[in-house]
Amino acid sequence: MDSLAEHHDYGDLPLDERGLDADPIAQFRTWLAEAETAGVEEANAMVLGTVDADGAPGSRTVLLRGVDARGFAFYSNYESQKGRALASTSAASLLFPWYLLHRQVIVQGEVERLSAAESDAYFASRPRGSQLAAAASHQSQPIGSRAELEQRVADVSARFTGPAGEELPVERPATWGGYVLAPRRIEFWKGRTSRLHDRLVYDRSAGSPSGWTVTRLQP
Repeated sequence: MDSLAEHHDYGDLPLDERGLDADPIAQFRTWLAEAETAGVEEANAMVLGTVDADGAPGSRTVLLRGVDARGFAFYSNYESQKGRALASTSAASLLFPWYLLHRQVIVQGEVERLSAAESDAYFASRPRGSQLAAAASHQSQPIGSRAELEQRVADVSARFTGPAGEELPVERPATWGGYVLAPRRIEFWKGRTSRLHDRLVYDRSAGSPSGWTVTRLQP
């Protein structure tokens, strides 16, 4: 396969310590905005890595739905494969692969659930189809056919339709809600010529005025 032998030159635009924000969350917001401006499709898509109770790793793409001083927020079914893994092992990672810009961000930290109020508010903001899908799907569980899944959605839709055909609010399932990953390490990676990439890592540090220390890693 030709793709296995390809070598791309990532250019020589640097990632310099002097240009970094002292706050990695602010730096991340800057890079996210630049990815959106550059036309990266679903720039908020991130690969969530987890480890389950048996020590088996897992990864999947989810969407970032909020970022603030607490960390990086996303939503899922609590009883899904990722939900069960997070219930047993709260340590997790996030990877934002912005190939178009030759950039990536890797976040490591601990995950906890968001409050029910925050989960309710976000669920209410979702398109109705997404709400119905979340209520109908027992995520990660086997099902006999696509037709069976679509029938489950139709049944849930009927449950939240009034006698005159009006749409009633869809209740957030108790098994569905939000998480936030509180970062302890955030790496900003920039591709460079000859694979001499720039890697700058923020680590939590009680001794630093900003609460973070920055270290350059070899590529």
